[in-house]
Amino acid sequence: MTFAPIRSERLELRLLTEADRDWLVSVHAQADVGRFIPAGPWTEDIAEEEFAKRISRQGFDTEQGAVSLVATYDGTPVADIVSWFTDREHRVAEIGWAGDPEHAGQGFVTEAAAALLDHLFNDERMHRVAARIDPRNEPSMRVAERLGMQLEGHLRANDWMRGEWCDTLVYGMLASDRNV
Repeated sequence: MTFAPIRSERLELRLLTEADRDWLVSVHAQADVGRFIPAGPWTEDIAEEEFAKRISRQGFDTEQGAVSLVATYDGTPVADIVSWFTDREHRVAEIGWAGDPEHAGQGFVTEAAAALLDHLFNDERMHRVAARIDPRNEPSMRVAERLGMQLEGHLRANDWMRGEWCDTLVYGMLASDRNV
């Protein structure tokens, strides 16, 4: 089964392609974006490996059980949106996002994540979708809240990243929260 692009009011979400490599690497190489992702800002040393992981995510019906999407506005990439099964059998997934700082403040990340959530609950029939966010990442926390995700927990010093223990906020949404 081929993953069909998702459309929202202003955006198209499509699978990541080789043509997106330079854009994705440039976004994740920025300190303000990369500091909140497990791999950290993408350097030349890790960019190829990280991009290879992303491009292999081609659908929930694949072995990876994941998608890596690019949200475009008038053909210009504005956000990186990912989702993957954390429990395929019980239809539980996680979602993540990163906006291109060049297009910050325009609501693109929220709109793209909302479109993907619609797809996850309506088409993929997810029971639950969660987002794990570093509490220092206030813009991502605001996105989760605008989406209607509920803050379910604050895990203290649970992730070791780049030489320090980091906290994680867990936001969640159930299919029943969306009246699906």
